[in-house]
Amino acid sequence: QVHLVESGGGLVQPGGSLRLSCAASTGAGEIHAMGWFRQAPGREREFVAAISGGGTKTNYAASVKGRFAISRDGAKNTLYLQMNNLKPEDTAIYYCADRQTVTGVYYTTALDYQYWGQGTQVTVSA
Repeated sequence: QVHLVESGGGLVQPGGSLRLSCAASTGAGEIHAMGWFRQAPGREREFVAAISGGGTKTNYAASVKGRFAISRDGAKNTLYLQMNNLKPEDTAIYYCADRQTVTGVYYTTALDYQYWGQGTQVTVSA
């Protein structure tokens, strides 16, 4: 069982930045792929970014590519999402997700993930 806790959400003006964090309780020696998804009111949960087991590969949704950056700190068992040049359409609840895997593999579909955090609200508004 993996426990995920997100933090870092909040209210920001258009063009601003936020960094989300996701602390994970993974076991020593395990390899995990992780990702960020978001869900806006009245919309389905959508993929934002993913990072592979071992952190060697990343993938982004077209809508955030060039503005968001996913990274991980293995020593701290923490996943990050740096969000720059935020737009009102980025407003959503952001969730981190996790699954055990092998080095170099990432996942972009919600059904591929085993564990989910509780979510953190990001609101982009003037």
